[in-house]
Amino acid sequence: MTTPDTSAAPVMPLPSTWRQFNALTKPRVIQLIVFCALIGMVLAVPGLPNLGQLGLMAVACFGIWLVAGAAAAFNCVVEQHIDAKMKRTAWRPTAKGQLSNTQTLTFSAVLCAIGSAILYVWVNPLTMWLTFATFVGYAVIYTVILKPLTPQNIVIGGASGAMPPVLGWTAMTNMVAPEALILFLIIFLWTPPHFWALALYRVEDYRKSGLPMLPVTHGSEFTRLNILLYTFILFAACLLPFVLRMSGWLYLVVAIALSIGFCAYAWALWRNYSDALARKTFRFSLIHLSLLFAALLVDHYLV
Repeated sequence: MTTPDTSAAPVMPLPSTWRQFNALTKPRVIQLIVFCALIGMVLAVPGLPNLGQLGLMAVACFGIWLVAGAAAAFNCVVEQHIDAKMKRTAWRPTAKGQLSNTQTLTFSAVLCAIGSAILYVWVNPLTMWLTFATFVGYAVIYTVILKPLTPQNIVIGGASGAMPPVLGWTAMTNMVAPEALILFLIIFLWTPPHFWALALYRVEDYRKSGLPMLPVTHGSEFTRLNILLYTFILFAACLLPFVLRMSGWLYLVVAIALSIGFCAYAWALWRNYSDALARKTFRFSLIHLSLLFAALLVDHYLV
């Protein structure tokens, strides 16, 4: 899962230390992560959840939120010099030197430890270990190894961002079910076109940072073609919940409409590029995933 475009740097007085630490957790990203995890929890429970299940959902969401925030904070430490070179991220406390590495790493470790303990004790060990593995996958494998090494970084590293619904499902069932893996597949395929649209209109930022993002290494036209192809494959994946009877007709209608919209944006981007269109495509991708999972939620209670 990636950061929405928040290019406007905070102005005005220096934010409080609490706000600086909160900024490290990338709140907008965490909101989407927890939302997708919650959808996995809801879909794992037939019918309306009882009070005990609602309590378990709340505890699991809190634990996942803490560990995801820890991974985001760790990411800010590793990428502070890169963040300082990019307009989109130059405002982060670590990039501006407002928080030291020791402060940030301590904050990350505390969040991860508390979140993991909550998941282990009050949810189940499987969810804790999968959530911790996601932390390692994002904070270490993706951020430290893949991101500076290959232009396919977001494709391979997208596995970590696709884990939230799996974590939610295991929180309620203590098992990894095929249905959860379908939700994983949808987010996994959604991530490259979502992130490459951002990288297209932020290409100069990435060039300055030295990161081998696809638009930098292979150019705009090749990246746009890949976005288009991924949206086609994503379209097919979005139909799987209906095909495999995880959802009903309401979800199917919404999934088709959203997927056609995403493909239309990708097609227009491929044929006639502009930064404004790339920005609109990026923003629509966020709407696409949010409404898609919301449709799964609503449809679950209508079936």
